[in-house]
This record gives sequence, structure tokens and C-alpha cells, in this order.
Amino acid sequence: MKVIIVTGLSGAGKSQAINCLEDMGYYCIDNMPPALIKNFLNLAGTGKGSSIEKAALVIDVRGGEFFADAKASLEDLDKSTLDYKLIFLEASKEVLIRRYNETRRTHPLSETGSVQEGIEKETELLSEIRKMADFVINTSNMKTARLREEIRNIINDEGEDENNFIINIKSFGYKYGIPLDSDLVFDMRFIPNPFYIASLKNLSGNNKKVQDFVMRHEESQRFLETVYRLVDNLIPFYAKEGKYHLNISFGCTGGHHRSVTIANKFSEKSIAQGKRITIEHRDL
Repeated sequence: MKVIIVTGLSGAGKSQAINCLEDMGYYCIDNMPPALIKNFLNLAGTGKGSSIEKAALVIDVRGGEFFADAKASLEDLDKSTLDYKLIFLEASKEVLIRRYNETRRTHPLSETGSVQEGIEKETELLSEIRKMADFVINTSNMKTARLREEIRNIINDEGEDENNFIINIKSFGYKYGIPLDSDLVFDMRFIPNPFYIASLKNLSGNNKKVQDFVMRHEESQRFLETVYRLVDNLIPFYAKEGKYHLNISFGCTGGHHRSVTIANKFSEKSIAQGKRITIEHRDL
């Protein structure tokens, strides 16, 4: 039996993911108590007349006290012969807050009604489970169609190889702190700063003028080539160890010019080579 377990932050797109899996013929259960996963799979696999070949389960904090067993339940599955894949969905705090404001729903972990409070609690609660995930998908800038495409790519019949690898790229400003989910962090503060050019100060690295300024320097071009080769060489080793996502963060002082430019250029180069990319400019 093929088994997909979906988890992640509330508002990050788990409902859309499970809808996609259901359309693909998976037997889907939403808000599954983690402690019951093994019992359900045993029943589905050995039950009289059972014809379930593909199952997808969503586990998340809506389970309340039942969710407390999530990490232990997943570790128990790891000890079994079951070959399952864990997909973790996330999005930036700002995007999640906006989504909650649009739907006018209450965050399941918010005691005071503050969405931000609930998101921060949930992020901390899920930090260990996130590390266990086979795939981490950042949906901050994703439309539903793109998320469905990512889900399909992950579970295609060609197997899980480097073609399924996802690179999550993030730009940030050091003055606001390094992203805690980073696997690789690169400092862009050695590049001349467009902030001190009057015509560029109020623009960002999404603007061509800023990009032209940053990339006209030899150190920028050499850095981009060096880091791209490094990551390209590392991907097979990460995939070999069963890790199919990599979080790369590019930082500069304020997270507006140099880091955004390099993140964009790295993303463009990766996409041109057929790699699967998500990108977020955290501090823009």
C-alpha cells in the first residue's frame, strides 16, 4: 500500500493537498489521530475484502490532545516495514495571517483570538515533526494549481529521485535574524550595497536596476556560480540520505537589495536547469 501523511501549519494548504490526493485515487482521512495510524493501516491492509491500495492521512494540531502522540507515532512507523512519505506544508507568518484574516477563521491554538499567537505556538509545536518530513513545501507564493503540481510530482510513479528534490530559497535581513529553518546560509554583505545609491535606495532586488547594479560586480557573479555548483553537487547526497528538500537562505543587512537579487538569480538559474524551486523574500 502506498501511504502519504500530510501535516504542517494551519492555513498552509493541507485541505488543498488532501483534495488533490483524493482526486488521484487515494483513500483520504482528514484529522487522523496519530496513535490510530498503525491500527488503520493494519486494518486497511489485512481487512476482509479490503481494496485500499493508496491511503493519504492528514494529521495536525486540530487533534488537540490526540496530536501529542504524533512524533512517537511517526517514529513507531519508521521502525516498521511500512514505506510511507511525510509531506510538511508551511508558509510565512505574514501569509498565514492574511489567509486567516480573509477567511475570518480562528487559529486552533489561539487562546486569545490572536492569529499570530496561534501560529507561533504551532510552529514551535511542529518543529520536531518538520525535521522528520521527507518533503517540505512552502506555499507562501503558491496558487492551488501549483501546489497540486508539486504533490503530483512528489508521488509520481517514476520513484523518488533527484527530480523530486525541492529547493526552498529565502532572502532575509540580518538585522531581523537568521531564518531558523535554514539548512544553508550565505552572507551577501560583501557585495557593494545599492542602499547607498540614491536612485536605488527605495527599490528592491526585484527591480532590474538593482539587479544590474548587484550583478555587474565580479564578486557577485563568481559567488553565484560557486554556490550553484556547490548546491548542484550536494543534491545527490541529500537525496541518497532520503532528504528531498533543501532550505537555502541568502542574507544582507536589511533583506531588500543584495539578498533578494541573489535569491532571484539563483532561482532563475535553477529553474532554467529544470530544478523545482520555491522562493520567499521574508523581509521585503
